Amino acid sequence: MAYAAGVDVGSTQTKAVIIDEAGRIVGRSLMDTGANVTRAAETAFQEALRDADLLEEEVGFIVGTGYGRYKVTFGNTQVTEISCHGRGAVHMFPGTRTVVDMGGQDTKAIRVSETGEILDFCMNDKCAAGTGRFLGAASAALDIPLDELGPTALRGQRAVKISTTCTVFAESEILSWLGKGKKIEDILLGVHESIGARSAGLLRRVGVESEVTFTGGVARNVAMIETLNERLGVAVNVSEESHFMGAMGAALFALDHILASRAPASSMEHTS
Repeated sequence: MAYAAGVDVGSTQTKAVIIDEAGRIVGRSLMDTGANVTRAAETAFQEALRDADLLEEEVGFIVGTGYGRYKVTFGNTQVTEISCHGRGAVHMFPGTRTVVDMGGQDTKAIRVSETGEILDFCMNDKCAAGTGRFLGAASAALDIPLDELGPTALRGQRAVKISTTCTVFAESEILSWLGKGKKIEDILLGVHESIGARSAGLLRRVGVESEVTFTGGVARNVAMIETLNERLGVAVNVSEESHFMGAMGAALFALDHILASRAPASSMEHTS
């Protein structure tokens, strides 16, 4: 059996996924991208191999994706993250027709066909507002770990209105509200609602069709999931694999190459 791999080099984190010929995940890894993008890609792939208990030569094809996809120097080819997130989302949730991919530096709204083909997409175009980086600014300003932002925000009762559209100024606005005596949970609820409003706006530009699947690192944030549910009026699809959706899509494109390479031989055997 041959295996296929996808390596998603994001601005913040790098993910690698290895799948078998049935499209099942057999190995994965997640690590901070850091300054050396090439090394991050290589390390993530090696860790995924260890997780799958496979040798490198057992992987038949590797696809790189993400903003650093051309730094996946050991890969066979590259595919854009938009195509990979669309493909991965439909594989995980076959009913998916709309994808919201929220990463460290940008948010993408994607409309897909039943096969995962990209029909339309748009990205946020105002700084990094409405992205994971915006949450990172809130985390730094309030000295709260990223993984505690969501649960803390859900305790909020009256969301504080966050007006800035620039991550650079987000920290100062958050500190300003804190200085005025606003509760941390209400400030964070406001931060999440601000991001949710911008994301919903992007999605409406491509057309919100059910089902909606939430991908990217921010999909692990419970308050962001809840905010999107309320803004869109539907329960977004989210799973343990949401963070790996881009790498999963890349691995599926890699599997396509493996299966296609066998097609001529199979045809010849059949005709003989």
